[in-house]
Amino acid sequence: MAEGVRDITDATFDGDALKSDLPVLVDFWAPWCGPCRMVAPVVAELSEEYAGKMNFYKMNTDENPAVPTKYGIRSIPSLLIFKGGELKGTIVGFRPKSDLKKRIEEALV
Repeated sequence: MAEGVRDITDATFDGDALKSDLPVLVDFWAPWCGPCRMVAPVVAELSEEYAGKMNFYKMNTDENPAVPTKYGIRSIPSLLIFKGGELKGTIVGFRPKSDLKKRIEEALV
C-alpha cells in the first residue's frame, strides 16, 4: 500500500496522524519555501523505502494554521514524527536523507 506522501489538513490531522496504527511523519511546508521544495523529494523517497512501516503526510502551513500553531512550528520545513499519537521527533530545516533516516529509525524503536 505505497501511497507516497499524502496531503493532511487541520481537519484530518487527528484521524490521520494521531490515530494512525503506523508511525507518521508530517512534513510542514509552504509553496514559497525554497528549503521545503528541496526536502520534498527526499521525503518522497523515504515514503517509498518505509512503505508499510510508516505513513508520510505533508501539510501546507499557509492553508492549515491550527496544527502548526499547536506544535509551535516557527520555521519550515519542519518534519514531525508521531507514534501512537505522541510526538517522537522534530526535524527543522533541510537535512540530508541520511539524517532523516537516522531520526526515523530512532522513532520506530
